[in-house]
Amino acid sequence: MGIKERRSKILLAFCLLGGKSAKAVEMDEVFLKVFDLSLNQKTKSTLQALIKKGSLAVDESRKNTYSLTDVGFAEVGKEFPYFRFFKQDWDGVWRILSYEIPEKKRELRDRLRREVSSWGLGPWHRSFWVTPHPIISDLKNLVSGKEEQRYIQAFEASHEFGDREVLIEKVWGKIRLEKLYKDMFKEWHEILSRDIAKLDKFAMIVSSYTNIIRMDPGLPKELMGKTWIGYEALDLFSEIKEILLSQA
Repeated sequence: MGIKERRSKILLAFCLLGGKSAKAVEMDEVFLKVFDLSLNQKTKSTLQALIKKGSLAVDESRKNTYSLTDVGFAEVGKEFPYFRFFKQDWDGVWRILSYEIPEKKRELRDRLRREVSSWGLGPWHRSFWVTPHPIISDLKNLVSGKEEQRYIQAFEASHEFGDREVLIEKVWGKIRLEKLYKDMFKEWHEILSRDIAKLDKFAMIVSSYTNIIRMDPGLPKELMGKTWIGYEALDLFSEIKEILLSQA
């Protein structure tokens, strides 16, 4: 499914399977197969770490059953900002990140880009990034005491003037993203029409969905509109999940 880091994969799995209500999910054979996991010692250690941190809650009435907590959802929202504003209202504040890291410090620049690449930031101009997501505290934690801190400036601001649609298209490519979602829907239709096991279909749907939500900056409805196709995708995914898993 394109995610190598075990912790991220487990948290995303509980987010997708638990749905908007974060219902408890059993880590059974279906769970493990769909998300390409095995219940080995590494997985068990990761689970214990997530429970200890408060990212997962244990369902004492059912074996190997857990639910995603608010802490866990916040972790998912940091790596997959697509989900954040499904539960959290936008405060109307824009965050702006600027960095001027010398070419001879290229490794610092590349490291910073890798670290913040999943935070819903969009390139406004060269080395000048913007996002509606509340990333300032995460940014401080990331660079505090490190060499790259001296090259970074961060701001919070309101949008006072200008066409926001033009801004959103320039920074995040809304039209291209919408096309990717439409292509994904066509792919889902093709997958569902195949003569293969329902669990295999669901695994392919999950992989396809994961690929696109990693690219979706997760902008709030105030910017994308209530009918944004990305919101429709979550509802459709939930319907497909219920159909395929109830018959698996």
